[in-house]
Amino acid sequence: MSKKEIYEQKAEALIEPIVAAHGFELVDVEYVKEGSSFYLRAYIDKPQGITVEDCEVVSRAFSEKLDEEDFIEDTYIMEVSSPGLGRPLKKEKDYKRSMGKELEIRTYRAVNREKEFYGILTAYDENSVTIDCEGEEKTFQKSDIALIRLAFDF
Repeated sequence: MSKKEIYEQKAEALIEPIVAAHGFELVDVEYVKEGSSFYLRAYIDKPQGITVEDCEVVSRAFSEKLDEEDFIEDTYIMEVSSPGLGRPLKKEKDYKRSMGKELEIRTYRAVNREKEFYGILTAYDENSVTIDCEGEEKTFQKSDIALIRLAFDF
């Protein structure tokens, strides 16, 4: 297991009870390097949407826990935020929440000369995703998908 995975797992174990105590959902935890800085990010959500105040409350409690445990050796910036509209589907719960909703799928290689597909999520399993594209069912192997997220209209 990589250092990144260990940090993400430990951070998730620390923040999950904090998030649950406030009635929120922990969407994801990631430890990433951007430029010369490391970031530990936690994404939280609730049905009505997350506010700045929600993020502050969780951030304060999470920061205290991280200081107590002190398991990350690098200097890093910790952030707690809402996942935003364009968040990718990663986990089982993301797919479950997105059933019946419109998705955007981008594939690594062209399928019938197209790489971008929009449709309603009708089925998924650990290897594939099926969407209804205007009455035509299309199934994609997860290994062929470069990006999958909720579609949003402006």
